[in-house]
Amino acid sequence: MSSSPPSNFSDEELMEAYIDGDDGAFQALFQRYGPILLRLTRRHLRDDELAEEIVQQTFFRLHGARNDFRRGSKLRPWVMTIAMNLVREHWRRTKRRKMTALEVETQAAPEADFMPLELRQRSELLHVALQKLPTSQREVVELHWFQERPYAEVAEIVGTSEGAVRVRAHRAYATLKQLLVSEIRGDE
Repeated sequence: MSSSPPSNFSDEELMEAYIDGDDGAFQALFQRYGPILLRLTRRHLRDDELAEEIVQQTFFRLHGARNDFRRGSKLRPWVMTIAMNLVREHWRRTKRRKMTALEVETQAAPEADFMPLELRQRSELLHVALQKLPTSQREVVELHWFQERPYAEVAEIVGTSEGAVRVRAHRAYATLKQLLVSEIRGDE
């Protein structure tokens, strides 16, 4: 079956049509989720080519596991989880930890020539502190703080409740504060 499903189909309706053999539904899902997943993976990988590869792998996995999709379930968290698991697998394979770059805009002032160095040092301190967080907390911080996603969406992506995400975020921010304060003071 290779018809074109209506564009007003929900994600779940498209997925069910694809499970039932509608190749056009897969194309519609790819068009809907491709750009979203590409933005997500670019932020985590900082490499356009690798991000595109992860997006392709995500759709290969979606295709391979299509019959495992529970009808009536939400598609978005399932697809996002596949993509994030592939990103994690990449970092495990390369045995490097991902570091999120802080995007800081500075206004150049003649008397503030030292600011870029100071901001760079602060950014490095934050990266070191982030790497000390448990993976589950670091992931929540990256999605909520850096990507400015609402807690409800973060919960869908990581596959837990919004309350659990809020608890992880609270603990992560408290730990980050302690780590940064002790680093600035020179404790350890």
